[in-house]
Amino acid sequence: MSIFDKLKKDAASAVTKAAQSLGSTRETFTFAALPESLAELQALPEAALDTPFQTAALSLCALCAYAADKQIGTEMLNWLRGPRPLSNQEISFLNDRFRDGKTYVPFSYFKGATPDNDYTPSAPFTVTFFTNAYSDANEGYKKLLVESGGADNPREIVLRMRGDGKWFLWDQFLLVGIREPKSADPWA
Repeated sequence: MSIFDKLKKDAASAVTKAAQSLGSTRETFTFAALPESLAELQALPEAALDTPFQTAALSLCALCAYAADKQIGTEMLNWLRGPRPLSNQEISFLNDRFRDGKTYVPFSYFKGATPDNDYTPSAPFTVTFFTNAYSDANEGYKKLLVESGGADNPREIVLRMRGDGKWFLWDQFLLVGIREPKSADPWA
């Protein structure tokens, strides 16, 4: 191990310890299959929406459904957004994000999905969301992070708690650019 490797390892260890000392929380969700309808989504135990982590996991499932069928994905997302359905502008944004065959982006957050395997996750579908020091910066909101197999930095999803204690999707930053899948990369 070179001196630089040791420095990198020590720095990474210090960052991990600092994050843990700030109360970083991680929750992992595993799905045997991704829901293909609103009824299937609502039948999952996470559909209780009792925690922001549950809502985040189902939001990712809904984005995957949107990639396959816009109508079904819209139904799921509207349910997860509670009293604030998608606006025309938000639907236009989603359509833009999935344009040109970029339907693989939401799948990149599941374990095993990398550019080398064209973002094909391993079965069962497993995803981990986590907090950081800024997750609770705004009362009634929770910012969670999730890692993508195609990005160097984690992405954010913001949830909002309703008066009854249920958590709903407020905003997501999951459909931003990631590395091209190997099959679409002319330089691979």
